[in-house]
Amino acid sequence: MMRIAFSPTYRYTLPAKHRFPMDKYTLLPEQLLYEGTITEANFFAPNPLPEEAILRTHTADYWHKLKTNTLSVKEIRAIGFPMRPDLIARGRVIAQGTLDCARYAFQDGVALNIAGGTHHSFADRGEGFCVYNDIAIAAHELLHTGEIRKAIVIDLDVHQGNGTAKIFERDDRVFTLSFHGARNYPTRKMTSDLDVGFPDKTEDAAYLAKLEEVLPTLLDREQPDIVFYLSGVDILATDKLGRLACTIQGCKQRDKYVFEQCAQRGLPVAVSMGGGYSERLATIIEAHANTFRMAEGVFG
Repeated sequence: MMRIAFSPTYRYTLPAKHRFPMDKYTLLPEQLLYEGTITEANFFAPNPLPEEAILRTHTADYWHKLKTNTLSVKEIRAIGFPMRPDLIARGRVIAQGTLDCARYAFQDGVALNIAGGTHHSFADRGEGFCVYNDIAIAAHELLHTGEIRKAIVIDLDVHQGNGTAKIFERDDRVFTLSFHGARNYPTRKMTSDLDVGFPDKTEDAAYLAKLEEVLPTLLDREQPDIVFYLSGVDILATDKLGRLACTIQGCKQRDKYVFEQCAQRGLPVAVSMGGGYSERLATIIEAHANTFRMAEGVFG
């Protein structure tokens, strides 16, 4: 059975008119249940991530600031969320959800987190709506326990996974791939193992052709034990922060292709949702829901 990490903790109360669409964490599970893609049995509620797992990725100084709520005004501004203890607690649950998904994926082929994909978090700081780096935490933990020897991060969010790239820049046990808008945030990009920067207004055909060129060769060459897939839906033409011009159908084809390539090679896939900032919340929900539909279609 396809397992899905979800907790009501995922939804964090933000000020009115904040640009982050926090409602998606309530509406996405409801949509998937309503349409029958999943049932309540698919869901599991993660526990908070233990401190020792946090410290395998994040510095002791940063963790101290988080748990004592002593980040500077500048550090809080970089993250972009009002800092309260429940935000810190929320991030621990989301990160544990991604780790749990990785372990479920070993059994079931795929598992998905309703949240996660917090790839702008560095070892010593957060930024861009990211407090902890859930994928880095999960990869480090699996490497530490010996459950894996090699992982690949397939980061297809429209914004470069700068935090993830930096964390693993000298670690050849984790290969980082980032497809992103070349002129989009972050202005100062880190160096992934493979960066593919697309010009503004890139459409489905060019995007998918590049994915088909890159992904099979990469998977065959690296032969990972697990794939962490960050399936951001901010590549859409409707996205306020995206700058690319992909369609809902193109985004859906992207997800299906990634899952098919992994399934053909027997590679377990742990999925984190990443960003999506279209004007209509319904567009965001539909695009994210497609990721779950495609996972169920390929692995179900």
